[in-house]
Amino acid sequence: MAQTKEILIICGEPSGDLLAGELARAIKKIDPQIRISGVGGNSLSETAAEIYCDIKELAVFGFFDALKKLPKFLALKELILKKIDEVKPSGIILVDFSGFNLRLAKAINKKIPVIYYVSPQVWASRPGRIKTIKKYIHRMVVLFKFEEDFYLRQGLRVDFTGHPLLDIVKPQKQRTMILENIKLSQTNITIALLPGSRKQEIENILPIMLESAGLINQRIKNTQFIIAKSAQVDISIYERLTENPGFDLRIVEARTYDCLEAADFALVCSGTATLETTIMKKPFFIIYKMSWLNYFLYRPLVKVPFIGMVNLVADRSIIPEFIQYQAKPEKIAKEAIALLNNPSEIDEMTKGLAEVKYQLGSPGAAIRAAKIILDYLK
Repeated sequence: MAQTKEILIICGEPSGDLLAGELARAIKKIDPQIRISGVGGNSLSETAAEIYCDIKELAVFGFFDALKKLPKFLALKELILKKIDEVKPSGIILVDFSGFNLRLAKAINKKIPVIYYVSPQVWASRPGRIKTIKKYIHRMVVLFKFEEDFYLRQGLRVDFTGHPLLDIVKPQKQRTMILENIKLSQTNITIALLPGSRKQEIENILPIMLESAGLINQRIKNTQFIIAKSAQVDISIYERLTENPGFDLRIVEARTYDCLEAADFALVCSGTATLETTIMKKPFFIIYKMSWLNYFLYRPLVKVPFIGMVNLVADRSIIPEFIQYQAKPEKIAKEAIALLNNPSEIDEMTKGLAEVKYQLGSPGAAIRAAKIILDYLK
């Protein structure tokens, strides 16, 4: 039986890096002798012996931003192909980041085993990508049961492991201590604002959240607000956007789960944060807005009725979504005020979140994925 000596892991966004790092730690736990290298951020770099490129250099927002960075992506693809020829790894694990990773898989052309962890959302948009997956990916390891069903219907080898966030999403402190540390009231209604992890997302979405917060505060005086700051984005962006807010507001650095633990309600940018909030069973709204040009380019490609994974997993609307032209502060604030004044509606939403959390599987997803991948590579 051949020994697995080196594995490459490739991710390109903070959410993918979080899951890639968890997977890498699980692989090393099973076999400490395996060398891991690849493309990632802070989480993957804790375990990887070598990082070829930090994901901070790869962040894009929309079609035109991706176009501007095309030379960087092409150079990175060539670098990874060169590394494959040099180190002759036992396999490569692609984590999300489908725009780049599917092209990389095509270029690798099955020279080594290619495993995809955290599936491209082919079931939601651009279904033509399934042809590339069938041709160039040896094994899919997916986080959602409906993804396993989808790939089985396509005749692919696929394993459902559950979602690693069930192990990751844990606040560091209790609510009372969090509020005490940031000098906010223990008795006021606390609302968390999670505006995303990329600069352009924050610049598009945080002003909408702040205006909504101001309108909520006008109607419900005992409200206070926390912004969960991304470690990837400079504090000056937040400070510029939050100057003289007119209500109690704190910016908390890189402690998203503590912010959610302290919150009674949240406004959340569409993405991984919606699942994190779901796991913590906190009532929330989903907000997303991009440039109109990007929206008109991407919207026709989307074939599912919801943008939020919580609603997709539930196959019904549990959490209200305020997307693009619907992301108006007056509308968001009006519905938030109605929800906050209706305990029975909050209870109903919380029950829905508990159902979705149950559908995410059981803890231990990363170790299950690591075992499947290592058994396959051997």
